[in-house]
Amino acid sequence: MLLYIPSSDSVTVTTSKAKVEVHENTNAVLSCEFKTEKETNPRVEWKKRGKDVSYVYFDGDFTGSFKGSASINGATMTLRGVTQKDSGVYHCEVTARHDKIKLGEVTVTLNVLVAPHAPSCEVPETVMRGFSAELHCKDKLSVPTATYSWYKDNKPLHTSNLPEINYTLDPKTGTLKFKVVSKSDEGQYRCEASNGVGAPKSCAGRHMKITECKLIVIAIEVGAFLFLLSCCVAICLCCRRGCCCCCCRSEYHFTQTNTI
Repeated sequence: MLLYIPSSDSVTVTTSKAKVEVHENTNAVLSCEFKTEKETNPRVEWKKRGKDVSYVYFDGDFTGSFKGSASINGATMTLRGVTQKDSGVYHCEVTARHDKIKLGEVTVTLNVLVAPHAPSCEVPETVMRGFSAELHCKDKLSVPTATYSWYKDNKPLHTSNLPEINYTLDPKTGTLKFKVVSKSDEGQYRCEASNGVGAPKSCAGRHMKITECKLIVIAIEVGAFLFLLSCCVAICLCCRRGCCCCCCRSEYHFTQTNTI
């Protein structure tokens, strides 16, 4: 089925596919066909519309990054090895100077699909039992946007809110939330991104350890004791070396007393 912009019995420009979707690093064929009334050598131009309008094919040659990586047959353009930056809206314009209506154009939208990349994962190393925890997963490069799954010790976690589980998993944002962690939540966690374009990709598994509050308190007490002990040792050394003013004064006072 040909899509076209109607015109009178002069130049007409059509496309067989107004929306083109291809995988990254493959070729994209942007169809543009024309018919003229009198013109035998029409001028063909391709433009890409973004923040600004830039030429892709002008004056019989490709421009910029398309030079050497594109070809044209009639007015149909083939882009080779496309990447995500090639996605956008393209305009095919045909100018027939000898026709009654001299200009015809058609629009083709190119969407380059990108397979998932290994997502970035945030897994806390240590969480205290009885507290909440959040794990995050994100793949910023895939097109269309990836959805996410979480695995604990290589077993998939449920996305539905079942009454017997203590977490929620949002497959759109990749966030895994624990309301209250328990010892059974300790293990290795990894996230998998998928979008239906290529094979799913996972981040490396990371271990989340669940600790008891008592251990944290003991660790703080031990740390405080060691700090005080180090302070005492430092003061003693300072006094022995005569670096401490209070020690010097005490020694001076002791000497004066003995002298009297």
